[in-house]
Amino acid sequence: MSSFNKMINNITPDIYQSLKLAVEIGKWSDGGKLTAEQRELSLQAMIAWEVQNLPEEERTGYMGPQECSSKSITVPNILFKSDAVH
Repeated sequence: MSSFNKMINNITPDIYQSLKLAVEIGKWSDGGKLTAEQRELSLQAMIAWEVQNLPEEERTGYMGPQECSSKSITVPNILFKSDAVH
């Protein structure tokens, strides 16, 4: 695992961008196709680099706040009066 961490520490922003593009299009910059293993390892390296170098909202997979938008809307209760006894 320490060799993986060393590799992540040696990734420059340019290398990161190359990995990201390769994962997105499935090809290396020379046109060679990524194998499934290369894609998986490249994605792992990207995510590990992002954790160390990017704010959360810029990382791969970030989806933002996940609160339902309908929670901010008050829906009137049309079935029961507020003073109804149950």
